[in-house]
Amino acid sequence: MMRYLTGPTARSAAVACALVAVAAAPHAVAQQPGSEAVGTAPAETPAPAAPRAPAGLSESVAAVVNDDIISTYDLAQRMRLLIATSGVQPTQENLPQFQREALVSLVDEHLQFQELRRVEKEQKIEILADDAEINEEIAEMARGNNMAPEQFMAFLASRGIGVDTLKRQLNAQISWSRWIQGRYGSRLRVGDDQIAATQALLTAQAAKPQYNIGEVLIDANRVGGMPQAMAGAQQLVSQMQQGAPFPAVARQFSALPTAANGGDAGWVSPGEMPTEVQAVLEQMRPGQLSQPIPVKDGVYILYLRDKRAGGNATMVNLKQVAIGLPQTASADEEAAARAKLAALKPQIKDCAGLEAAAAGAQGVVAGDLGEAELADLAPAFRDSAEKLQVNEVSDPIRTSAGLHLIAVCGRRTAGGAQTDKDQIERRLRGQQLSMIARRYMRDLRNSATIETK
Repeated sequence: MMRYLTGPTARSAAVACALVAVAAAPHAVAQQPGSEAVGTAPAETPAPAAPRAPAGLSESVAAVVNDDIISTYDLAQRMRLLIATSGVQPTQENLPQFQREALVSLVDEHLQFQELRRVEKEQKIEILADDAEINEEIAEMARGNNMAPEQFMAFLASRGIGVDTLKRQLNAQISWSRWIQGRYGSRLRVGDDQIAATQALLTAQAAKPQYNIGEVLIDANRVGGMPQAMAGAQQLVSQMQQGAPFPAVARQFSALPTAANGGDAGWVSPGEMPTEVQAVLEQMRPGQLSQPIPVKDGVYILYLRDKRAGGNATMVNLKQVAIGLPQTASADEEAAARAKLAALKPQIKDCAGLEAAAAGAQGVVAGDLGEAELADLAPAFRDSAEKLQVNEVSDPIRTSAGLHLIAVCGRRTAGGAQTDKDQIERRLRGQQLSMIARRYMRDLRNSATIETK
């Protein structure tokens, strides 16, 4: 499945990942042109010089796309770029995965260039990006990494990534995106009935718990079967647990349309996901990465960024004043602490003045507890918060940590904000354009003669 990085922001983000990942991990070093794999250099190995095919060494053919040849040198170069931009440290176990992704990327790129040149010749128009546009992209990437363009290219060269490799990839991305937008963008129409149906769906989903997720799908058909997909997903999970950035991994390995956005699926309701994924999602906590989840067509990996309650849940924002007191405290100690908080309570007029009122009391701490779903609070806190009005303060509450006064500083019914008509229209147009682009690439593959060596 082809992934589209549209716009300078997405492209710049991918290379920014390279600067972080390659600097923090052992350098990925390609074998000499003509070899069939990429190895991993030890951490202390000096960075390789800017790559050029050494004189006297022949390059072999990795693949033929119609009449275009992809050499093993091209493949090794793309693997270097892929390793850098994914943030995944190469190992003997995941090298086949890198090689497969690099080859698929190069094949699709050749098909795009062949199609674009055909269209340019037939329609007598210019589609391919020129040097100025590509250099502008490189300059923007450099700015995003606080470098001058010359420093940026020197950095990539020191990691073994040739300037021609990056420029060809950028040329394909810029040119193909421009062609798809130009040919189909103006023809797309989103009807009022589609917008109304989407608004109704979002309204219905607002009453359910919602999850802000990142997603990766390893397509089993694309990688050779479920065992390979499961093994590849497990390797990626392991690398992300060790620090590989989720967005960079999603861009390079996911078969979902969200790959172009670093796997960002935004806020979703459980019913929008496959049943197997939904069951795992409901058990996850914000900040957690899932283990591989087998589904019908492959293997999912989820990252739960945030979670919010459904539209019928009550959310409260709390502050507290507390005195630390162990459970082993004597009755006299507890009585003294309770009396101190009881005397302090009338001085707290509202949430805004809570910290100031408690500031002069010895042994008392005050702070913001943030927002939480009422049902998720500890029973003692929940019982008080249910009865309090906004800006009211509770009587002292005993917990295992001490004694507390809590104040309700806000109360609302949960649920996401209503998405407006323009946002929905842009989303639907983007989905339609993405589907057209994927079908276009599928047709090009099906009609091409592709031979891998």
